Amino acid sequence: MDDAKLDSLGQMIVDALPGVATGYTVAFNQLTVTVEVGKIVEAARFLRDDPRCRFVNITDVTAVDYPTREQRFDLVYHFLSPTLNERIRIKAIAGEMTQVPSLIGVFPGADWFERETYDLYGVIFVGHPDMRRLLTDYGFDGHPLRKDFPTTGFVEVRYDDAEKRVVYEPVKLNQEFRRFDFLSPWEGADYPLPGDEKKSTDGAKPS
Repeated sequence: MDDAKLDSLGQMIVDALPGVATGYTVAFNQLTVTVEVGKIVEAARFLRDDPRCRFVNITDVTAVDYPTREQRFDLVYHFLSPTLNERIRIKAIAGEMTQVPSLIGVFPGADWFERETYDLYGVIFVGHPDMRRLLTDYGFDGHPLRKDFPTTGFVEVRYDDAEKRVVYEPVKLNQEFRRFDFLSPWEGADYPLPGDEKKSTDGAKPS
């Protein structure tokens, strides 16, 4: 869909949802509609059911953190319309204590998306039947994808097969250091890589 058609679609959605959709933009061949956070369920139901839209698939729910803002989160929802062969992005602004209505009643597939967003950002979804953490360890304190989350001082939980028990230990970054030069992404590796055996020792091309 070209930008002109996306512009028409965005204007139609804003006109059809007064007090719900507050504006729209078209950039990089993508339509983004901004909605009031408390009306997100109404917006999602319209996008799913209206024959001009038919965004029947929810692709993602996440957040973007702006810690210097009073309302620090941009909630971001992505939907797909097979009918239009088009995607749409919905944005809503929320604070740390904002109670965001869950979309499970409209899109059951939002279940784990909302749990992940709660776990990693601390966004609170109300009406969700099982608002537990999804990715972090039991008893984890904090929300790792917030910009002000510290990168040290935390422990990780794992099962130690040798000790036959769960152990707690400081978080370690196990990936070895690599120096990226944007030409050879594996530059700096001090071990043979697949294909190295084909390299001629005198610099000549192998026969």
